[in-house]
Amino acid sequence: MTNKRFDYRQLDDLVHSRLRLCLLLMLEARGESAFAEIKEALAATDGNLITHLRKLADAGCIRASKESRRTTYRLTPLGRRNLRRYRRTVAGLLDSEEGDRPG
Repeated sequence: MTNKRFDYRQLDDLVHSRLRLCLLLMLEARGESAFAEIKEALAATDGNLITHLRKLADAGCIRASKESRRTTYRLTPLGRRNLRRYRRTVAGLLDSEEGDRPG
């Protein structure tokens, strides 16, 4: 039987990816960022970043806006909710671990 407090399945796989998590946090902090800014900040390759951006956009977590040759990205309300839920889940897992330590 799995202890629910330590059940890794509680973590949202969409958000849990290291690059996607940092991307969501960056967009949350900055509000909006262009592809080149995101690429530089995250030290990601074009192909890797495009894959993760597409995955987040397909899930409705981010929205892209294109003007001329510049594409910018921002969090959607769903993306903000998913990020908040992820934070709560991680905090709960960390708090559970602290409470279960002996001594």
